[in-house]
Amino acid sequence: MSDFHFLRPLWLLLLLAIPLLPLVFRKARQSDSGWARIIPEPLLRPVITHHGQSGGHSRSPLLASAAALLILSVALAGPAWRQVPTPLQQQNDSLVVVLDLSLSMLATDVEPDRLTLAKRKIRDILDQREGSLTALVVYAADAHAVSPLTDDRNTIIGLLDVLDPVIMPAPGNRADLGVARGLELLEQGAPGNGKLLLLTDNVSDRYQDRITETLKNSPFPLSTLIVGTAEGGPIPLPKQGFIRENGNIVMAKASPSALQQLASRNGGRSQRLTIDDTDITNLRLRSEDATEWQDSERDLTVNRFQDDGYWLLWLALPLILIGWRKGALALLLFTLLPLAPRPAMALSWAELWAREDQRAPALIAEDPASAATELESPEWRGSAEYRNQDYEAAAESFGRAVTPRSDYNRGNALARAGKLEEAIKAYDEALEAEPEMEDARVNRDLVEQLLKQQQSENQSGDSDQENQNNDDNGSDSDQNQQGNDSNSGEQDPDSQQGDQSGQESDQERGQQDSEESGEQQNSQSGEQSGQENANEPPQQPSDAAESATGNDANGQQQQAPAELTEAPLTQGQEQWLRRIPDDPGGLLRRKFLQQYQQRDTQSDEGDTPW
Repeated sequence: MSDFHFLRPLWLLLLLAIPLLPLVFRKARQSDSGWARIIPEPLLRPVITHHGQSGGHSRSPLLASAAALLILSVALAGPAWRQVPTPLQQQNDSLVVVLDLSLSMLATDVEPDRLTLAKRKIRDILDQREGSLTALVVYAADAHAVSPLTDDRNTIIGLLDVLDPVIMPAPGNRADLGVARGLELLEQGAPGNGKLLLLTDNVSDRYQDRITETLKNSPFPLSTLIVGTAEGGPIPLPKQGFIRENGNIVMAKASPSALQQLASRNGGRSQRLTIDDTDITNLRLRSEDATEWQDSERDLTVNRFQDDGYWLLWLALPLILIGWRKGALALLLFTLLPLAPRPAMALSWAELWAREDQRAPALIAEDPASAATELESPEWRGSAEYRNQDYEAAAESFGRAVTPRSDYNRGNALARAGKLEEAIKAYDEALEAEPEMEDARVNRDLVEQLLKQQQSENQSGDSDQENQNNDDNGSDSDQNQQGNDSNSGEQDPDSQQGDQSGQESDQERGQQDSEESGEQQNSQSGEQSGQENANEPPQQPSDAAESATGNDANGQQQQAPAELTEAPLTQGQEQWLRRIPDDPGGLLRRKFLQQYQQRDTQSDEGDTPW
C-alpha cells in the first residue's frame, strides 16, 4: 500500500457537503410539498402532515445518505495502488519537421539565436506528440533526413544538440529540396493523414514556386513556423566575426508574409514562433488534435495505475436504495434477483450488437477452436475448423452448405485431410455449379497431379516388393545380382549394413579431404579455417565449438577471443576512454557528406550561401 494514492484527489472536496446534509433534510421537511394548491386541505391532512412527511412513522435517511456520499467521493477520487499494462495508441497522422540549417539560422535578432529557439520548439512539439509518428529533415545546399518517421521521440531529441550549420556539406538555403525530402518520407508509408512543417526564417520566391509544384498532386499540407524578426540580425561565425557582403554586415531578415503565402498556397497554416505552446496549438500539431487513433504497430504498452474506485460503487448502491423511498424492497429485489433460477442462454454480449457474419472473422482470427463451437453457420464453422487444422470436421461442415463456394472449401479440407479422390469430386461439383471458378480448377489440377504421383509411387513400391521376394527365393546367381542391385537401393539387412558402413567411411574421407583443402585455401587467403563450405552440410554443435579456434597464416593454432565480461572498467581503462575525442556530430557530418557526394547536387546560381 506504499503506492496508494488518488488519481483525482479534488473529488475529495465533496466530503465537505456531508455536514450540510442535516440542513438540507431539515429544509426539505419544512417546505411545502405543493399538493395544497391542487388537493383540498381536508383531504390532504390525513395523507401528509404539515411538515411534509407522511402520516406514518418514517426513518430519517440522513445516515445512509452521508455514508453513500462518503463512498462516492472516495470512488470518484480514483483510489489506485497497482499498475497494469495499458496498450499505447498513436495518432493517425504523421508529421515531418523540415528544419532550416542554413547560416541565417545563426542570426541573433532573437535571444540566444534562431537555431536554438527552433530546436527548443522541436522539443516542445515532440512532447506534445507523445506516441505519434514524427520525422526530422534538415537542409542547406542539400536536404538530409536526420530521423525517419518514428514514435520514439528520444531518437530525435538525442540528435538535436549536434545539429549545426557547420555539419552540412555545403552552405545554401534550398528549402525546395528540404520539402521534397520530407514528402518522400511521407510517401514511403506514413499511416493516415500526414503533414509537413517548415521551420525557417524565409524562403525565396524562386523556391516557393518549386515547392508548390512539388506538392501540387500531394494530399499532404505544408505549414510554416516562422523564426526571427522582420528587422533581422547579423550572422556571427566562430572566430570570424559577422558575415559580410561587399564589406557590409549581412542582416538576415525573416519574411512572415512570404511564409504565410507559401502555407496558404499549399493547404497549411502559418504561425510565428512563440515562447509558449500557442503556435503548436494553432498549427494543430498535438496528438490530441487528431480525429482518429489507432493501436501502435509495435504493440507497445505502458504501466499505468489502475483506477479501482469502481469497486466502491457496489457499497454505495445499497445505501442509495435504502435512502430512497421503499428502498428496503428495492434492496431486497436487488439482492435476490441474481439468486433466482434463470434458463440457460447461449447468447453472449457481442451477439446483442453484431450478426454472426460480422463477428466470425474476428472470432476465427482470435481463437479458431472456440469459434468452431460458437459459430452456427456451416460455412463459418467450417472455416474455423479449417483454421484449427481439423480438416475432416471442416469438410463435414462445408458439406452441409449447398453452394459452389462451400464445395470448393470442402475440396480444400479433404485435400488437407489426405482424401484426394473425394477432394477431386468436391472440386468437380463446385465447377459444375460455377464453371468460371478458376481457384477450384487450379486446385483440382494440383490435387489430381498429386494423386497420380501417389499412385505411381505405390505401383513402384509394389513392384520393388515383388522383385525382392523373387530375389529372396532365387539361386546364388540371383543373390549376386541382388548384390549388384544393392547400389540402386534394394538391399537386404546384412548388405545394407555393410554398405552403410562403407558409405560412412567414404563420407569421412570426403569430409577430411574437404577440410584439408579448406585449410590450404584459408592459409593462402589468410581467413579462418572455420569457414563453412557451400557443398557441406551445416556443422554440428561440436564442430562449431572446434571452429572457435582458428589457424594463422603459418598453420599454427590461435586462441579464441575472450568472452565479454560485465565487470566495471578499471581506472586506467576509463582514462584511456577519455582520450577519445567527443564528436557526436561527426557521424551526421560524414553521413551528410556521403549523401551529398552520391547525389551530386548541383548548386543553384540564385541561391545564397546563407
